[in-house]
Amino acid sequence: MYASTKTYCHEVGLSSCFRQWRATSHCNLLHGYALSVKLVFAASELDHNNWVIDFGSLKPIKAWLESQFDHKTVVAKDDPLADLFIEMEAENLCDIVWMDNVGCEAFAAHVAKYVHRWLLEGGQSQRVELVSVEVREHGANSAIWSAEV
Repeated sequence: MYASTKTYCHEVGLSSCFRQWRATSHCNLLHGYALSVKLVFAASELDHNNWVIDFGSLKPIKAWLESQFDHKTVVAKDDPLADLFIEMEAENLCDIVWMDNVGCEAFAAHVAKYVHRWLLEGGQSQRVELVSVEVREHGANSAIWSAEV
């Protein structure tokens, strides 16, 4: 089995603001990070270029990551203050992305779902699979979605 990785580091600028409204700690407050995202792809055989995946073909993934996390306020659909966020967006104070769940684990699963669909639609899913997605807040905190877990 061959593997290759693509990492969109913190300096890419996936600057997101979010909160864990259920948390009993300070994580229930709005806070943000320049997230990084690491994708691990695998294939049992290489393509005609001897690659697992053409890194140049991943531009749509980067664009999608920016649409979801770059200068976005990510809000859980069930946040009890959803109406306040809607008002803030109406006043151009934030650009909201609504998700079922919020946090690095949820973000990793959200990215995995998109990349799986992208592989399927691009016809690469017969040869290439997504093994894992790691979303990192900073050097000390990350969460990983894995096809193996």
